[in-house]
Parts: sequence; C-alpha cells; structure tokens
Amino acid sequence: MNYQLTPTPPAPTDRVATAPADNESAARPHRAVAIIPARGGSKGIPLKNLQKVAGVSLLARAINAANSTPSIDRVVVSTDHEGIAAEAIRAGAEVCHRPADIAGDTATSESALIYTLANLGEEFDTTVFMQCTSPFIDSASIDNAIAAVRDGDADVVFSAVEDHSFLWRLDEGESAVAVGHEASFRPRRQDRAKHYNETGAFYVMRTDGLIEHGHRFFGRITIEEVPPEHAREIDDMSDLSLVRAIASTQETAQVIDVDALVTDFDGVHTDDGAYVDEDGNEQVRVHRGDGMGVSRLVRSGLPVMILSKERNPVVTRRAEKLHVDVTQGVDNKSKVLQSWIDEQGLDATRVAYVGNDINDLEAFDVVGWPIAVADAHPKVLAAARMVLDRPGGKGAVREVCDLIPVPDQATQQLPTRGLTSVLDSDSHTNAHRPSIQQQQPLLTNHAEGLRTNRKQVS
Repeated sequence: MNYQLTPTPPAPTDRVATAPADNESAARPHRAVAIIPARGGSKGIPLKNLQKVAGVSLLARAINAANSTPSIDRVVVSTDHEGIAAEAIRAGAEVCHRPADIAGDTATSESALIYTLANLGEEFDTTVFMQCTSPFIDSASIDNAIAAVRDGDADVVFSAVEDHSFLWRLDEGESAVAVGHEASFRPRRQDRAKHYNETGAFYVMRTDGLIEHGHRFFGRITIEEVPPEHAREIDDMSDLSLVRAIASTQETAQVIDVDALVTDFDGVHTDDGAYVDEDGNEQVRVHRGDGMGVSRLVRSGLPVMILSKERNPVVTRRAEKLHVDVTQGVDNKSKVLQSWIDEQGLDATRVAYVGNDINDLEAFDVVGWPIAVADAHPKVLAAARMVLDRPGGKGAVREVCDLIPVPDQATQQLPTRGLTSVLDSDSHTNAHRPSIQQQQPLLTNHAEGLRTNRKQVS
C-alpha cells in the first residue's frame, strides 16, 4: 500500500514524522491515525470549533478523546485557520495546514482526510475521522470501532444511536409521506426493527479502502452503537447552549491540576453586596475560610492573583492580608491576565480563573480552567469548565483552593512586604484610574520569592 504524494512544505508549527523504510513498514504493528477536520469558516456559529463547552473548546474535547484512545497512534488536525492550528497544538495534536482549494464550504471531509494522509510521512492501516461538533465522544467506543476494523470484522464502523422516530417527508404537493414505515400501521417500539441515527462523532475505516474509493463508506459497514447522552451534535447556537447546560451538570472535576490561581474580587471573595454608610463609605464582607485556603497555596509557592474591575482600595487591602498579587481598576481583564501569565512564565492552559459576572468571560477565554461560583451569571455558568458548589463570599475561594493539589510539606514562610496597588490608596475616583499600559507594570508579585522553593518540593 502506497498513498504517498508530494507533500507541501509544512508550517513552522507542524510536526511531521519521517516515513519508515520498507522493511520497517512490513514488520510494524497495526497503526491508526485520528484526523480531525476543523475549518475556520463555519457559518452558523462563527469559529464553532473554538467554542467552549465546560471551559474546553470543541476542538480540544475531540483531541482529548483521541489522545485517550489507546489504539490511536497519532492525532492530526486539518485546518485552514491559524487560531485553530494554535489551539490544536496547545491541546496536544499535530497540524496539517489545508490548502484553500479544499477549505471552502463545498469541500468534502474526505478531501481533507486524503490530503492529510498523503502528508503524514508514514502509512497507517486505519483512519479515524472525528468531528468537533460532537462534544461527548467516548474513547472506549472509538477503541471498539478500531478493533473491529483491525480484526477484519468490518471495513468501516461509524457511531450511531438507536432511533425510534417515525420519519416523514413532504411531496411536491406539500402532503406528508411516510418514510421507512407504513402510515396505516403503528407497531409498538419493541415490535419494530431497530433503526439507527448516524451521530457524526466518528468514522473508523481501512485507510487503503478510503484512498481507493474516495469516500468514508465502502465494503462491509457496521455500527458502533453509542448511548443517547454521547450522541449530541452541535449545528446551531441552540445546540451549543443545550450541551453547555448538560456539561455543567455532568462534568465535575475532583481535582483542579493547575500552576496558578486568579480570581475576581466582588462576587467571588464577597457576596457581591456592600455596606454603605451615610458618607458613602463602602465595606464588604469576606469569608475567613477563604484566607486559610489561599494561605495553603501561597505557602506552596503557587502564584495567586486577585484581578478586579473594582477601584475601591479594599481590594488591595484584602490582597495584602492574603499575601497575593493584585491588579484592580481593570477594564480589559484578558490583556492584563495574559500579561501576568507571560511574566510568570506560565502555561495559560494550566491557569485557573474564578469569576461570577459577564465581565469575567473575557478572562475565561485566556485560561484553561475557567471556574464559576455557584451563584454566577447564567452566561458565566454556561462558559465555565467547572461550577463550584459554594456562592461568592461564602467559601467559594476556599472550595477552589482545596481542589488544587499542593505538596503537604510545602510550608514556606509567608512574605511580609507590602503591596503596590494600581490605585492611589487615598482615592478611588476615575481621575486617578490608570490606563492598561500603566496597569501592567504595577502588577504585584508576592509569589516571586516562593516560586524557586516550590520547584524543590513539587
């Protein structure tokens, strides 16, 4: 079998393996490659493949499922979009940059599969075609399908769900016509032959058969039946809203494995309320348990920052009490957050951000762990990778801190130096509000002295 074509030069981010010699190819075991086509020109939902469900992009969810499948040897994303390519690499996949002539609306998925196979630099017995629009792909189901093709039980296996619908179509006169059943005969569900609905999540096929026929369906075709909860597919915004709601109730993390924690202040450290006296002075209520949780992280050397739009100096005073970094009076949270992550030398996918309101959504897009307090705005709840059990100001910060693992022996002395706020501590009027360019250099850095020690105990 030889389907090598003249490869196009890879982009700098591509990683292409060297083709094995003929004797190596003859001796090698069965190999499978997962290919995930992901165009940038989706119409119904702009950049649909980068939309997040439970805080993880649809593309990353597909890549994670492929990487979790033991019988898949390589995972490659075929795309024409640089943002999608960058997300693919962050999620642990390779990238094949698709040329314009097979990247339009009329291009078939098969064209992307065949082009990618021709540019991999090695041959694969089985091709696994996966689609990002199915957010709940089970790696065990993929593994079963690969085994069927590998063992010669099928040439093609695709995911499907049992369907008991009575289908109808409209004829030229707009009259309803039964499809696949007799309109006058209504058998019980258990008396009807099983029908299956193609989910679109994955198709597993012999690679040589795909190359020969140019289509995903050929030879002996069988079905890998998946449960209804794995059959959700996203075509429009209503589908996306539904799967986000499902994921928020079903996908609960027991451990938050991150290298840094950033939180909003109002609505996270507080209940989003305030006490105001007759002179207009404000006071807020915080949860003492939050301090114990933050102290545990700070002692371990894990960077922690409060990032707030609030201009009242109480934010800096609380950060000083907790010995954490703080930046407040911020309108563009995403820019400041990304700057802080870069300055700390962190991987954004391993940073958690806890928020409660819609101005936190821009920060959610920066990090790998967007987290919402229990009483957050509905849009924040939908965008979060995890929703806490506790509301803001009532132990939410303690809850998230307790889910972040740190070494038990990490008990470094807390820093005692003071904080520098982005605000004049004597005033919090708009007249003293700094620009974004002014804010960034004023990020405080309490964790700097502890970070070296943390590497020694991690």
